[in-house]
Amino acid sequence: MHTLVRGSYKMLEVKDINVSYGKVQVLWDLSLNVGKGEIVTLLGSNGAGKTTTVKAVTGLLHPSSGSIKFLNENIEKLPPYKIVKKGVTLVPEGMASFPRMSVIENLLMGAYTRQDSADDTLEQVYQIFPKLRERDKQRADTLSGGEQRMLAIGKALMSKPKLIILDEPSLGLAPNLVLTLLDVIRKLREERVNVLLVEQNVHHALEISDRGYVLEKGRMILDGKSSDLLTDDYVKKSYLGI
Repeated sequence: MHTLVRGSYKMLEVKDINVSYGKVQVLWDLSLNVGKGEIVTLLGSNGAGKTTTVKAVTGLLHPSSGSIKFLNENIEKLPPYKIVKKGVTLVPEGMASFPRMSVIENLLMGAYTRQDSADDTLEQVYQIFPKLRERDKQRADTLSGGEQRMLAIGKALMSKPKLIILDEPSLGLAPNLVLTLLDVIRKLREERVNVLLVEQNVHHALEISDRGYVLEKGRMILDGKSSDLLTDDYVKKSYLGI
């Protein structure tokens, strides 16, 4: 793998994992890390293995070998709910809310792992997403696509994560809503939430992230500073159409 730079303090460290669906191997010796205070982008075309990587990190799949550490603690064998309690939350691709429940009910469901009051976090979510405050009694399935994506991220934030994983958050959104969403992702860093961003919108993703990884056919082929990846000949040719 052509390495341009590595992160320093590793909040999340995935090392040499191999993952299969039954007898079909999907990831080979995959490694990546997210450092404290970072937004890290995972890039790749459809079928590259991005969602499989996310499922392995969040406990939905377990690697046959290799390790996954969060805050220096092994989590690769833990079930998803225990990983959420450790501080890792996933916003999956597509609809990630309970459609027949109201906005406020969805947000409170996001705090299900907590023992303390979620009132302060709810107020923080409303400050990040004022539209959700306006729609708090509205059913989730009546929201626009952009508002539903805001709700999904807001619900994830209710668990007070240290790391939030966003799987294709801009998929299907109008261009102006994509820019709004990217601004929100920047704000997450200000809230001291680290971000692993899985995206096909390569240019925008690299513009807001610190580092990036390129995944092809289940193998990491490139990683480095986002600014370097934006000017990398292979990335420009394969992903930016330049």
